[in-house]
Amino acid sequence: MSVVLDAGALLAIERGDRRIAAVLKVELAAGRSPRTHGGVIGQVWRGGTGRQARLAKALQGAEIVAIDDALGRRVGILLGHSGGADVIDAGIVLIADDGDEVFTGDRADLLALAAAAGRQIDLVDV
Repeated sequence: MSVVLDAGALLAIERGDRRIAAVLKVELAAGRSPRTHGGVIGQVWRGGTGRQARLAKALQGAEIVAIDDALGRRVGILLGHSGGADVIDAGIVLIADDGDEVFTGDRADLLALAAAAGRQIDLVDV
């Protein structure tokens, strides 16, 4: 099991949310890196100074998946099957493996995308 972070989780890190900080600490202590993709970072990154110092530090220990041609095509196929339109959310679902915990502020959309993708992921609200 891995931890996957969507934009809501990254914003929670910025706010200093203790629960998400504790989750990240446990993951890193166990030798696991939380995962996200570059599109999610693009949703929240505004320069890394000031309040984003927490986020910048957290991202140093994260696995950042690139939205390359292969993932982009898979995202498009998933959106076609699901009737969805959010590339970023679809990418989160596709970088998650069965059994992963996805920390999200967008439960409804991710639930529908996970069902369309046949993914068994645990959604954790942030």
